[in-house]
Amino acid sequence: MRKRYLEAGEVVSTHGVRGEMRVQPWCDSPEMLAKLRTLYWDAEGRQPVRVKSRPHKTLVLMKADGIDTVQDAAARRGHVLYLDRRDIKLAEGQYFICDLIGLRVINAATGEEYGMLTDVSATGANDVYHMDYQGREVLIPVIPPVIDTVDVDGGVVKIHPLEGLFDL
Repeated sequence: MRKRYLEAGEVVSTHGVRGEMRVQPWCDSPEMLAKLRTLYWDAEGRQPVRVKSRPHKTLVLMKADGIDTVQDAAARRGHVLYLDRRDIKLAEGQYFICDLIGLRVINAATGEEYGMLTDVSATGANDVYHMDYQGREVLIPVIPPVIDTVDVDGGVVKIHPLEGLFDL
């Protein structure tokens, strides 16, 4: 079962004297986080907070309802903010990283199982899936000739491995 509330970022410091906070986004970009109007102080969604945000370099400057002084903002330093996955519209072929980690990696042609995804990295040109294969990390480029199918609900990524990818 997929988690509904996902980690969005962490309050790292204050900004100004009116309760604004500097938030380090843990999502695709500061712009993505700045678009959200409701975030949560807890992973279960029981503590919603209305926010107004704007991107600032690699951070987000955020004003949250009920946080009106620099002392209020400072008290939130180190707190993690959560987003509701239903508030994010993903394009076709896009996934939350937390939904990919743990998927089984299978050869699309033979059905041979290689291992499980352990991480995802953004390299600029394309993402890269990390997986543990017989005790060593293998990097799988997320490009059309390699990735056949990503089935999050089925728990599987089917690939056409590049020649030599799994050679020890």
